[in-house]
Amino acid sequence: MLQTKGLTLHYGGSQILYGIDFVAKPGEVTCILGTNGVGKTSFLKALAGTHLRSGGSVELAGESLGRLPPQAMAHRGLSVVPQGRMIFPLLTVRENLETAFAVLPKADHKIAPEIYDLFPVLKDMTGRRGGDLSGGQQQQLAIARAMLMRPKVLLLDEPTEGIQPNIIQQIGRVIEYLKSKGDMAIVLVEQYFEFAYGLADQIYVFRRGMVALSGPKRDFEREVLRSEVSV
Repeated sequence: MLQTKGLTLHYGGSQILYGIDFVAKPGEVTCILGTNGVGKTSFLKALAGTHLRSGGSVELAGESLGRLPPQAMAHRGLSVVPQGRMIFPLLTVRENLETAFAVLPKADHKIAPEIYDLFPVLKDMTGRRGGDLSGGQQQQLAIARAMLMRPKVLLLDEPTEGIQPNIIQQIGRVIEYLKSKGDMAIVLVEQYFEFAYGLADQIYVFRRGMVALSGPKRDFEREVLRSEVSV
């Protein structure tokens, strides 16, 4: 579903990513692990078009993409739940969800029942402003908004950061549900090792802007992998 070849990224005069080869398949969770500052979030931003990559190629569903801006990437089927959630604090929960309609045909401008089935709190708080929600509720809102875009690829950047344990468990169940549908590739950047390891099908370990290790989870011993991503 998603493939990069030789992807590079620079910030000004500094090179951040060095020739990243990466594949994410439908019906799988592809986890990107690594310590802070190794380029994980920068890689997601390069995929999403937030940062324009310096070189290399990106293919989405077999189509080669140029250096497209974020809105164009969203229209092509790539949806991101960014670190920090980036919900609109003055819009209601419903209005935040409806911002996803920008990439959908008018006939699809409706909130699917499964959204409220997966995130009941959003139905209860549909008229409340996004800025009044807790961090965990905002994360649920951000994931639900991304789901409404009907993506081919869902990028999740640190979805457990600052979230209470019961919400983390719920987010894990939602990711498992999306994986089980088989039509979406899920890319997960995560520091919480047990959460990431439990969900992952494929694993990439980043080190200094490069892929240090990659392969199916079954190829890695848990503790060996943990040691690779520990500070």
